[in-house]
Amino acid sequence: MNEQQLQGYYDKVIDFAITFAPKLAGAIILLIVGFWLAKKLSALFALSLEKANFSKDVGPFLVSFVGMAMKVVVLLAAANIIGIETTSIVGILAAAGFAVGFALQGSLSNFAAGILILVFKPYKIGDIVEVAGKFGKVEDIHIFNTILVTPGLKTQIVPNGKVIDGTITNFSAKGAIRIELTVTMPYMESFPRVKAVLLNALDSVPLVLKTPAPEIGIERFDSHNILLAVRPFVKPDDYWDGIFEVHKAVKTAFHESNVSIAYSEGMELGAIGA
Repeated sequence: MNEQQLQGYYDKVIDFAITFAPKLAGAIILLIVGFWLAKKLSALFALSLEKANFSKDVGPFLVSFVGMAMKVVVLLAAANIIGIETTSIVGILAAAGFAVGFALQGSLSNFAAGILILVFKPYKIGDIVEVAGKFGKVEDIHIFNTILVTPGLKTQIVPNGKVIDGTITNFSAKGAIRIELTVTMPYMESFPRVKAVLLNALDSVPLVLKTPAPEIGIERFDSHNILLAVRPFVKPDDYWDGIFEVHKAVKTAFHESNVSIAYSEGMELGAIGA
């Protein structure tokens, strides 16, 4: 390699450095300033969510997502300054995103539903609800699913997509939940007397609320007895204990007041034991 060729390579390197150096410097400056600005804006966004009492479950995720999106924009802008064609990069990312989204459409549906649940809060942790045909106490709310605990202490994991698609029944929203009990009464018994016995029984249960007042009425007339609807109210956290206590109090009151019941075999009446 002679001196003339070396001089040619040297001149090309100098020309490239003169042409590329300002672009490289500009890209570096843009990355430094852009990342710093993205960090500041993310912190400001997080502070705004905190002041708005936004859900602590989804807030950090949104802050992270917004911060990542801003950094991607900065990277693409820096690549464009250097001279890298960003259109093809964006196209590849879009195609990849579409493919991933199509493959995970069920999970994305649950994710979107989880965001809606955490933002609009149709229920919260500790509420007793019925969602997607499942009944229980809300133990936790995740981005993709809701965790319920049933009366039998079984854990139900319900996808949030199914929750949003169906009816949500929140038994705790009003601060009281109604216990639904059906009691049989023979036709020969006096309804006002039995109703008074039931009201006294409910009044003896500390967990039963005075307001709303318990509801007692005739539900329907059966072939061999009358079915009474007994509807006391308790606090949501007392629901399970309240059911047992109410049943116990009704049984005791019927025994002490000599209220007869009709057995399913026919109209024969039997005494109630202790």
